Amino acid sequence: MQKLSLNQALQQKLSPQQIQFIKLLQVTSAELEGRIEEELEVNPALEDVTVRDDFESLDKSSSDSSEDGDEDFSSDDYGNDDVNLDDYLKDDMSGYKMQGDGPNPDDDDRDMPISFENTLFDSLEMQLGFLRLSEREEVIGRQLIGSIDSDGYLRRELDSLANDLAFSQNIETDEEEIESILFKIQYFDPAGIGARTLQECLHLQLKRIDEEHHPEVVYALDIIDNQFEEFTKKHYDKIQKKLGISDEELKEVIKMITKLNPKPGGGESGSIASQYIIPDYILTNNNGKLELTLNSKNAPELRVSEHYKEMFDTYDKSDKKDKQMKEAVTFVKQKLDSAKWFIDAIRQRQQTLLKTMNAIIQYQYEFFLEGEETKLKPMILKDIALDIGMDISTVSRVANSKTVQTEHGIYPLKYFFSEGISTDSGEDVSSREIKSILKEMIEKEDKSKPLPDEKLEKLLNDRGYNIARRTVAKYREQMDIPVARLRKEL
Repeated sequence: MQKLSLNQALQQKLSPQQIQFIKLLQVTSAELEGRIEEELEVNPALEDVTVRDDFESLDKSSSDSSEDGDEDFSSDDYGNDDVNLDDYLKDDMSGYKMQGDGPNPDDDDRDMPISFENTLFDSLEMQLGFLRLSEREEVIGRQLIGSIDSDGYLRRELDSLANDLAFSQNIETDEEEIESILFKIQYFDPAGIGARTLQECLHLQLKRIDEEHHPEVVYALDIIDNQFEEFTKKHYDKIQKKLGISDEELKEVIKMITKLNPKPGGGESGSIASQYIIPDYILTNNNGKLELTLNSKNAPELRVSEHYKEMFDTYDKSDKKDKQMKEAVTFVKQKLDSAKWFIDAIRQRQQTLLKTMNAIIQYQYEFFLEGEETKLKPMILKDIALDIGMDISTVSRVANSKTVQTEHGIYPLKYFFSEGISTDSGEDVSSREIKSILKEMIEKEDKSKPLPDEKLEKLLNDRGYNIARRTVAKYREQMDIPVARLRKEL
């Protein structure tokens, strides 16, 4: 039997305004500019002071110029208003031809050059056209070329391509026929194109090298074809023993392999777009005193439209209170409230950004003065949150998406947050300092005998840093440094 009951519960829920503020807080300067433009488009009660003042100045200068004696060019100043359009178009233009007047029958037809960029796929299809293939084979070839990714690899299984051809092109084929055409495509430029694995890619490139002028290519092919796993793990002693060659010969062979291109399609598919970082803060050093300012994009001059304020007052004071008038009042009030809230949210965002960054500067003052990584102090999100009296999630949103421009470079805010490691003297140092020393040790190591993590741990302990081997491994991986075996060089 079902029963109805009434329960009381206390829950915390974010208001729509709070959610919007959180979204505004975590966007970057460039994204904020777009967000403001969107709000200006949908809310006529919100105005950009800069743009508004520019329009007012323009209107004022126009009206001033008319008052200063500019002539009023009316039709009466030039005689009759009635101008025959045909006569006007037949007027002689004093013998010269204006660019863009239209085609001249006396001119020779000329083909205008059109600039275009040849992509990887265009290049491959052009080379496919040089092969003497049947119509069926050309369709299969184009399907193969279309399946090659931007790195130059064919990563799809041949049976999947056979299914695609059956459904999309109504061509019944098998893996053997597809592979026979793939082998022809693998002779196209760039070398290594159409490979299915890295091993096959390197093999294809080595087959293009002339053995007569480069006899070491025979050993290189042996390594790629028969000892690829040993090569990837840098077991050079095993490779040298199997090949029976000297140290110098092995060096030449390895040098040849490492010069090959693992991504033959790279750079063929188009240009690389430039990326620009717009800092959210600008920190300047004024004779030893650090001065912080917000990027101007973070501090837009917004205001509520005076026109809409006057409109609301007029409607509100009107004696006529019909349905249409009430709807107009409601609409205007909503837009005014929305504009006021958005301006307050932007202002609150600015205050939060400044409070957070000022607290970070106080913690890392020596680093901002000198720019040395060793001057960074251990600092976590909780430290800043307690200092400014805000929630950790608020500090996290600021730190994860903002950057600061200093005289030493542009840094993301999360760069300044790090764990603390204790030393023999009892002092806490930043993990970034440990990483910097660790990186320096690895750069200076003997590459023929790289330092394993155990040795790096001992060297750091000898310097007074209390750090475990697993922590050394964690920091090394965070810096994308491979294990000792993979750092080995001949």
